Amino acid sequence: MNLLVTNGTVLTMDEEMRVIPDGAVRVENGCIRKAGKSVELEAEETDRVVDAGGGIIMPGLVNTHTHASMTLFRGLADDLPLMEWLREHIFPAESNLTGEKVHAGALLACAEMILSGTTCFCDMYLFEDEVAKAAKQAGMRAVVGEVLYDFPSPNYGSLENGFAYAQAMIDKWKEDPLVTVALEPHSPYICAPELLERAADMAAAAHLPLVIHAGETRNEDEQIQSKYNRTPIEFLADRGALTENLVACHCVHVSESDIELMAENGVNVAHCPESNMKLASGVAPVPRMLEKGICVALGTDGCASNNDLDLFLEMDTAAKLHKVFSKDPSAVSAETAVRMATINGARALGLGSVTGSIEAGKRGDIIVVDTSAPHLFPMYNPYSHLVYSASGHDVSAVVIDGTPVMENRRISTMDTAKIMETVKGYAAQIRKNDPSN
Repeated sequence: MNLLVTNGTVLTMDEEMRVIPDGAVRVENGCIRKAGKSVELEAEETDRVVDAGGGIIMPGLVNTHTHASMTLFRGLADDLPLMEWLREHIFPAESNLTGEKVHAGALLACAEMILSGTTCFCDMYLFEDEVAKAAKQAGMRAVVGEVLYDFPSPNYGSLENGFAYAQAMIDKWKEDPLVTVALEPHSPYICAPELLERAADMAAAAHLPLVIHAGETRNEDEQIQSKYNRTPIEFLADRGALTENLVACHCVHVSESDIELMAENGVNVAHCPESNMKLASGVAPVPRMLEKGICVALGTDGCASNNDLDLFLEMDTAAKLHKVFSKDPSAVSAETAVRMATINGARALGLGSVTGSIEAGKRGDIIVVDTSAPHLFPMYNPYSHLVYSASGHDVSAVVIDGTPVMENRRISTMDTAKIMETVKGYAAQIRKNDPSN
């Protein structure tokens, strides 16, 4: 299909950070052919037109860390410390998960992400093949990986079966244009050194992303220091896991030497400010990471610890949090926050040549932000508007891989009302079994 997204301000997010007023983007067979002035691109024959109505045309947002199916647990056992929340509420609830429940939760997450402008997400969870199926059904780009840890999983049982499950996913999805498989050990504190080494070797051999929680809490840091006399980052380095394909999620409690080590090894960071704030985990030293040239991207984490999947809100939080924490209003600029949510996210996931910016040759992952509402008027700086004024509710159209999946805030790839009704039934079971009820 020959598609034209036109009549808006185009933010390319390319190396030159080109902004094209009165611009348009032409997509052919799912691939971006050209971005330029509307008057020029509209002169060519087009099969389908998406009218931006004078709004902002930009790359789709990239969520580099979430647990999509935790939409099932949104609002469950809030306002608790991370370890208590995990061990007393989340892990018990997850022990009753099934593939069907995970699929429904993932579809609900996809609907939420599409409606708020996310076109690509990186997921770590259980029954992850069902998440891949849900993403495919929704028409979303996804990097998916089964969580690996030392104790038996509700999905695969023993760890050996977990690696077999991961390999089966790699084989099943290796030719898919939208789904990429990653290796995803949970964290240093619940993964033995041998597990981490094997996962790192497996990811390297298959040229796939390696995704892990690292340095999320002070408790984690203390555990690893006590057991190995190393920081979590140093521990990962010892295991051969500190590599360019690593996405280290959170990185709140990292030292200056950790940051140096991460920069030297080309590690990518998924920054999840809202989740870190809600769980009182701390504030990641993002400005320092950026200064050292580390690719820092944004993630929402799961809906049980955020409690939404709106990357516009995450951009706003990231920019403001680091200003107040550093007492420097320039610490994370609006433009930097948008980069973190787009091209940095794509690069972190190994998809920098595929998505994250509007450039000829990349896939057509494009969103339109409606700027006609009072809270977005007048507009002097589009980056400022996106970060400090807009929310996901302002996204009016979403195109993924050249296919419109949402226009006028109506998703065309799935029945959102039916999905919500299914999740409602599962939520009743979850509420009944939670120890707080």
